[in-house]
Amino acid sequence: MTQAQNVSEAVVSRRSVRQFLDKPVDQAVLRRVLEKAQNAPSGGNTQPWNAVMLTGEPLAKLFALVAKTIPQGLAAYSAEYPIYPAEIEGRYADQRFAVGEAMYAALEIPREDRDSRQDVFRNNFRAFGAPVLMLVHTPRYMGLPQWSDIGMWLQTVLLLLREEGLDSCAQEAWAIYQKQIREVVAIPEDHIFFCGCAIGWGDRNAAVNRFPVPRVGIDQAVRWEGF
Repeated sequence: MTQAQNVSEAVVSRRSVRQFLDKPVDQAVLRRVLEKAQNAPSGGNTQPWNAVMLTGEPLAKLFALVAKTIPQGLAAYSAEYPIYPAEIEGRYADQRFAVGEAMYAALEIPREDRDSRQDVFRNNFRAFGAPVLMLVHTPRYMGLPQWSDIGMWLQTVLLLLREEGLDSCAQEAWAIYQKQIREVVAIPEDHIFFCGCAIGWGDRNAAVNRFPVPRVGIDQAVRWEGF
């Protein structure tokens, strides 16, 4: 994938990529991205983000452990926070449902083919074939403002990856297997695990990376007063 030449191009070309090329990522590139991302804003300059970058043998070990866990189903889930609110409704629920259906349609997997849909879900826990998985965590006492700071940092990382020609997929799905992650990675017990982020060279020709992901019109999300 070509590099983004400016911020607008990075924003427009960024998408959640779910199929990557079998091509390694240079650690120096990741270090450059993360060093720049340290300039992301945070309330009081707290910089509440922490991350572990996995590749190679440690990443394969995590994939193998989670692959053995997946057959246990819901009994093995142990997310430390609700990934989606139980009360989600209206356009927020509609948008979540629509993007999932658009993905399965692009893959030509009908709703009744539960096995194939489950295979797609399992691919989350292979980081979609990405060679790098970033694991994000923060102290448990951090509040909602600090979580928003982490989101600003994470978006900064994603856009800087695009500047380097790389793709990514932020994956809150990894939170359900935070216990297995802690068996492989030394995340402090007084930290809460937030999300994974698959990083690599996206296969932009793959159907799963080409379906449209519409956004609501700005007037549905923004109210103007005094203009």
